[in-house]
Amino acid sequence: MIEDVKQDAEKRMHKSLESLETAFAKVRTGRAHPSILDSIYIQYYGENTPLKQVAQIGIEDGRTLTIKPFDRSSTPTIEKAILASDLGLNPSTAGDLIRLPMPPLTEETRRNLIKIVRQEAEGARVAVRNIRRDAISDLKELLKEKEISEDDDRKGQEQIQKLTDNIINNIAKLLEKKEKDLMEI
Repeated sequence: MIEDVKQDAEKRMHKSLESLETAFAKVRTGRAHPSILDSIYIQYYGENTPLKQVAQIGIEDGRTLTIKPFDRSSTPTIEKAILASDLGLNPSTAGDLIRLPMPPLTEETRRNLIKIVRQEAEGARVAVRNIRRDAISDLKELLKEKEISEDDDRKGQEQIQKLTDNIINNIAKLLEKKEKDLMEI
């Protein structure tokens, strides 16, 4: 019983951590990284298709991404999708190759991005704490129904607290790493 509650909480907490990692990947740091384009979808034969499924995305140098469409006729559609996105990138096309230079981040932009990253991290911490609260209330319910003893309840709460502390430490490490990346010139 206790193990089921703990495993469920652990699975949900790890999903919150993965969600945070995904959110952090979308925040650009001034360096070229293909994951920046994960949120871009294009109309391809009437279907909304992720960019990475219709083109090869590579890194030319530290500040430039290259996009080579598998189908040449989709090049203008890809350009329009990039311009319409909220990434603030301006593609330049040479034949069938699209180059995406990453503009350098200003100090003000860096500070704003750090605020956004901190908000994302706080949202993840709140989600983890809510999962902890749910797990502890499940344990209390089991105790109330006399399915577990008070010692088991206490032990289960301690295990869930350790798990919560571990995940929150991981969130702090991710946040610290992302802030360092953002402040790097």
